[in-house]
Amino acid sequence: MSTLMCLSLPSLGQTKPAQLDSLFTELYRQGSFNGNVLVAENGVPIFEKSYGKADEQSGRPLNAESVFELASLSKAFTAMGIVLLQKQGKLHYDDPIAKHLPELAGYDKITIRHLLHHTSGLPDYTDYFIEHWDKSKFATNLDLINAFGQVRPPVLFQPNERFNYSNTNYALLGTIIERVSHQSYADFLALSIFKPLGMKRSLVYQSRYKPQKVENYALGHLIDSTGHKVQPDAYGKTFFTYFLDGITGDRTVNSSVRDLLLWDQSLYSDRLINDREKEEVFSGVTLLNGQTTDYGFGWMLKQDPTYGKLVSHSGSWAGYIHYIDRHVDSKKTIIILQNMDNFNNRVAMDRVRKILYP
Repeated sequence: MSTLMCLSLPSLGQTKPAQLDSLFTELYRQGSFNGNVLVAENGVPIFEKSYGKADEQSGRPLNAESVFELASLSKAFTAMGIVLLQKQGKLHYDDPIAKHLPELAGYDKITIRHLLHHTSGLPDYTDYFIEHWDKSKFATNLDLINAFGQVRPPVLFQPNERFNYSNTNYALLGTIIERVSHQSYADFLALSIFKPLGMKRSLVYQSRYKPQKVENYALGHLIDSTGHKVQPDAYGKTFFTYFLDGITGDRTVNSSVRDLLLWDQSLYSDRLINDREKEEVFSGVTLLNGQTTDYGFGWMLKQDPTYGKLVSHSGSWAGYIHYIDRHVDSKKTIIILQNMDNFNNRVAMDRVRKILYP
């Protein structure tokens, strides 16, 4: 039975903030939530609260400015980097990836657009590296590119034949950003996105590969076999989230709930891109069979009969579980950042939506 099935329903007489607090307080009490929540309407927060600890060992609490590794929420930032470089005329969506990654000449039919939409057919590098990589050292983007260039794992299907979510796509996009911009992925996002939007708590950060001091950092936690919260590194340097920390583009953006609201609101404006460019970002692609996918450039897409157009993404990595849910028609935003993964804490979003639409 899912956690939420056990929850008592909030009173209909309660305000939305009170109902949201009841929901997350109960999830926290049950041990199914530890993190930050921000819910906004028309860009204005109607509910914001922290539940639990940023560091289980020290007991340091979370607060609204706590910084989390965003896992796959990073993909939307990587995609925006590609859009900005296309806007500057430095690349084109239909460039073969081999134009910028000549090591991958064997995948000559795959384009940047295929990577953006997860229609490339490339298998996920995670499984490959868990099986084949020397875990005494960090894997980097260049290692990924060299491995795929030399071994050439077969594609799962021909480009644009179907959709298959693969972290490989966005790791390659991260490297394309670096090669085209002549900046590191971290510097490009900082100068092109974070700084212009005033996202002062946002950065690209690889805590194991390139450790640095980040104030008010929310450490990721897993639940071990004894039921205790532990950091993933407790499983040693051969644990995949450790030795894969050198790879970026599919993750490694770090941010806070308040910065993510700035990011969300910028997507309603022309501060970064115009309406025509946004239309492409928030549209699926037509496959060879004529069907349209529900994944744009780093965003999952859905037309819901109750909530209207939903633009969202989830993320899961190294003890973090996240959601960002953008209700485009009603200008509602739900941001949930969790720094605890107990494998039973992924079901709150639908309940939050129902509270917002009484």
